[in-house]
Amino acid sequence: MSSFKIGVISDTHKRGDLQKEAISQLKSKGAEYLLHLGDFELVENLENLATSGLPYAGVFGNNDYALKGLEYKYKIESEPYFLKIKDTTIKMMHLPYYLTNDCDIVLFGHLHKFSAEYKGGSLFLNPGEICAREKDLSECAIIEVSKSHFLVDYIYREPTALKWSSREFEFKRD
Repeated sequence: MSSFKIGVISDTHKRGDLQKEAISQLKSKGAEYLLHLGDFELVENLENLATSGLPYAGVFGNNDYALKGLEYKYKIESEPYFLKIKDTTIKMMHLPYYLTNDCDIVLFGHLHKFSAEYKGGSLFLNPGEICAREKDLSECAIIEVSKSHFLVDYIYREPTALKWSSREFEFKRD
């Protein structure tokens, strides 16, 4: 399996401007797929995904009730949502209720806090928050997937800053 990169975002809330900037940053770092873990709140934020130029998927968050009914126009699913990219199995959710190691990658949002750990043969990742609501940071992540490892690039910046920063975390696969 050759490596590939997945951009992961969550908790946009009403900050479509920051979501657009994050998507642009993920694309500049080579993201080939885009996954959103819920709390879009606005149709504009669904449009940002649809017009990103990347294959994407998303799950509804606890603040997305007004968007129900749009799942057929946009690729937004109920949680937990399972998908496969190449040979890699992924479970997506907003609320961290399904944190079991039954996929290669387990993605969740809602907590507004970046976390990444590898346990029981699965990568568990929360990309943090796009909206910069809980702290003065807009956050997202990109996962480079290869047969031997996951390389997680945690990407963040203050909403008024021009430059993004990042930290990498490498996890060897079993």
